[in-house]
Amino acid sequence: MNSTAMLLEVKRFGVHDGPGVRTVFFLKGCPLKCRWCHNPESISSQAQLAYYEHKCIQCGECIPVCPVKAHGVINGKHFFERDKCISCGVCEDVCLGSSLKLFGQKVSVEEAMEFALEDKDFFETNGGITISGGEPLLQAEFCAELFKLLNKESMHCAIDTCGAVNWSSFESVLPYTDLFLYDLKHVDDKLHQEYTGSSNRKILANLSRLSELQVPIEIRIPLVPGFNDDNVSIDAIGEFLSKLSGIRTVKVLAYHDLARSKYTALNIPYTMPQVSIPASDKLSEVTVRLANYGVKVIN
Repeated sequence: MNSTAMLLEVKRFGVHDGPGVRTVFFLKGCPLKCRWCHNPESISSQAQLAYYEHKCIQCGECIPVCPVKAHGVINGKHFFERDKCISCGVCEDVCLGSSLKLFGQKVSVEEAMEFALEDKDFFETNGGITISGGEPLLQAEFCAELFKLLNKESMHCAIDTCGAVNWSSFESVLPYTDLFLYDLKHVDDKLHQEYTGSSNRKILANLSRLSELQVPIEIRIPLVPGFNDDNVSIDAIGEFLSKLSGIRTVKVLAYHDLARSKYTALNIPYTMPQVSIPASDKLSEVTVRLANYGVKVIN
C-alpha cells in the first residue's frame, strides 16, 4: 500500500498533543463544523489559499506567476478572485509580504515516516507521534499505514479524534494506536447538532465501544460559553464518563477566539457569537465538578 493524505501542517516539539515531546501531523478534512473552530483551514479536505489582505504590500509578484490569473491590480490595489484559484501555491512562493498562504498539500506515508524519524531522538522515553486534524480518521488508511511503520520503530502513536467517523475507521488503526485523544463536546444531541452541524450519536457510540476494549483514552472537552459551560451540561458529561472504563484523564480546554483572521483570509463566515473567554476560576470550577464523578481531570 502507498497511501497519501492531505496534510495541513507538521508541528514539531509539541507538548499538548499527548505524552512527552511529540511531532504532530495535522490532516485536512473534518465532518464537523463547530461554531468556535479555531482551525477553520482544517475543515475542508481540499487545499485552500488564504489571503491576509492586511499583510499585502502591493508588490504584484503574484500576478505574473498565477496560471489562472486569479490575482490582479485595480487602481493600484491588489485583488484576488478566489473562484478562479486552483490552490497550486505558486503565488505563495513569490509573495514578499507573506499575505498568501496555501493550506494543504499531499504527503505520502513514506514522506511522513521520513519526517517522523528525523525527530525520533527527541522523544526520549515517552514522546512520539500524534496525528490530528481536522479529523485524521477520515484518512484512516494513511494513519494505519504510518502507525504500522512507526510501531516497528517502537514509537508511541496517538490519534486526536472528534469521533464522528464510522467504526471501521477506528478498527483500522486500533492495532497500532497507543492512545486516543478524544474530543467530547456535549452529550445532548440537539445542542450538539445546533453548534457543530452534526449529531453526536456516532461520537458517543464510538467512545463507548473504545472504552469497552480498554483502549487508553484521554478525553478533551472544549469549554465553550453558552454551549457546555453550565452545570447541567457538565454534570451530563461527567455522568456519561463515569460509566466508561479506559478513560485515563480528562482535559478541559478553554475556548478562545484567536482564529478570526483565518476565517477572513479564507472568506469563511465566523458564526460564533461574541462571548467571553472562560476565566481560570471557571476552569477550576468545571474541573472540580467533573472530578466529583470519579474522573481524573487535568488542565
